This record gives sequence, C-alpha cells and structure tokens, in this order.
Amino acid sequence: MANNEESRGLKSLFDWFANRRKSGSTSPERQEREIADGLWNKCSQCGVLTYTKDLRINQMVCVECGHHNRVDSDERIRQLIDPNTWRPIDENLRPTDPLQFRDRKSYSDRLRETEEKVGLIDAVKTGLGQINGLHIALGVMDFRFMGGSMGSVVGEKLTRLIEQATQRRYPVIIVCTSGGARMQEGMLSLMQMAKISAALERHRNAKLLYIPVLTNPTTGGVTASFAMLGDIILAEPKATIGFAGRRVIEQTLREKLPEDFQTAEDLLKHGFVDDIVPRTQLKNTLAQLIALHQPIPNTPPMVLWETMTLSSTAAE
Repeated sequence: MANNEESRGLKSLFDWFANRRKSGSTSPERQEREIADGLWNKCSQCGVLTYTKDLRINQMVCVECGHHNRVDSDERIRQLIDPNTWRPIDENLRPTDPLQFRDRKSYSDRLRETEEKVGLIDAVKTGLGQINGLHIALGVMDFRFMGGSMGSVVGEKLTRLIEQATQRRYPVIIVCTSGGARMQEGMLSLMQMAKISAALERHRNAKLLYIPVLTNPTTGGVTASFAMLGDIILAEPKATIGFAGRRVIEQTLREKLPEDFQTAEDLLKHGFVDDIVPRTQLKNTLAQLIALHQPIPNTPPMVLWETMTLSSTAAE
C-alpha cells in the first residue's frame, strides 16, 4: 500500500512538471525573477539569454550581437592586467565636502551611501601593472560611483598616477567612463581638468606614451580634458562619447541630430578617435601599441654611426 502511495505521489510530481512545461504560461514578472538570479544574463540589445559564466569568459560582450555590457573597475583590471602584477596606488584618498553642498540631501550623506552601496571610496582606481609583460600605469574609472563623475579625488589620483609614470618612464592608459565633472564640488572639480592636462603635458614632453580608452559613456569635463589628449585614442564599439547631452544640443541648434551622433563610430568617421577596438581584443592591441612605442635607449651618436657603418660594410 505504501509503495502504491509513493508511486502515485511520484507520478503526480512528474505530471506537474510536464504540465508546467506544456503550459508555458509564466508571467513576465516570474521570468524576470528567474533571469535575475545571477545565473543568466539577458542582453539589453538582442534579448538573447547567456549563461553569466560564459558571458564573463567573453569579457561581458554578448556572443550573439557583440553588445558591450558595462563592467566595473575591478573586472576591467582583471581583463587588462597580467595576473599578480597589479599594484594599486593612493587607495586611501577619500573625498570631503569643502563646500558643504546640499540639494535634496547633503553631499557627505551621498558619499557615505554610495560607498556603502558599491564598496568604492571614489570613482577611479589607479595603479601600476603589466600588460603582456610590459610595464604600464593604469587608471580605471567606475561609473557606479556617482556616475563616474570627476571630483577632487579623481583628479588627484590621476595626476599622481601620471607623475609616477613620468618618473618611471611608463606609458599611461586611462579607461574613461564618466558623466563629467562632479557638481557637488563646484569649481574644485573643474580645476581637475587643468591639473590632469598639465601632468599629461609633462608626460608628453618626456616623450612617453598616453592612451585613453573611451567606454560607454564618456562625457562632460572628462571628454573636454584628458579623454581627448591621448597620443592614440581608442574607443569601444557603440560607446557614447561627447561633451553636452544630445537633448541640450538639439535644443540649442534647433535641429534633429543623426541617430549615430556621439557614438564611437561617428567620432571615428570624423577623426576624433583613432580606432574602435572590441573589448576582447583590447589587451593585445594595447600591448602591441606599447611595444611599438617603447622609448629608444640613450645611445651615444658615435655608437649609432659605427653600427650603421658596420651594417653597410657587411651589406657590400
């Protein structure tokens, strides 16, 4: 009798699963809950479901349509830097509230809440590391912290990074993603544009390489300063890059802008960026560019002349 009851219970369970598959009547809310458990990721462009582990292996790029999902600073560092070579610098620089700014809530409260939410002190991480064995100084902005806005700490950390790179004769790479200057710091945030640009000029005078990588989005004061000062400017596909917003420009010009306006592809067409590089190819592309632009050692002119003479003699 017990076995019959168990078999009936087992059968009813199988029937329930079978009926559930046949009905297919799961609500959109239930589907969203099932997708949001972290195992699967639904592409915001093509709608294809991808196993999250496979998506991470492909550097958060949709395997179906090539859409580049936004990644945080830690993930970006893992993608670019060789294992066990990352050395962060200025980790403990923390923003303050010198203007005692307040809108709906105080700036100090916003900073504290954002730090608790995303686990970051500010919107950029800086450090030294290696890309395919080549030494670099790397800054990575993070959009999760107040839209990647550029305040005093962002400006100070990037300036110190560039100065260290100049001293060590390292190339500089900055991965940009930002909504612009941080309004809660007023003029202090705008001053960072000039400060970082001055450090980059000293880096350039030392004949050292600087490559900004523009990701989605790169706007405002970041675009108006260090994002566009690179020796070679790279961008990710379909990234939004610009200064003012599309709506502001349309209202000012009273014209309808093209659909691809302020995209990486449009900027490439007009010469504002040098190349668009998919994220899966970015590390090797950066390594090749750095290798091609390694500083020439200071060889005495006489040694160079003797080398050229020996080469021409051997050729004869």
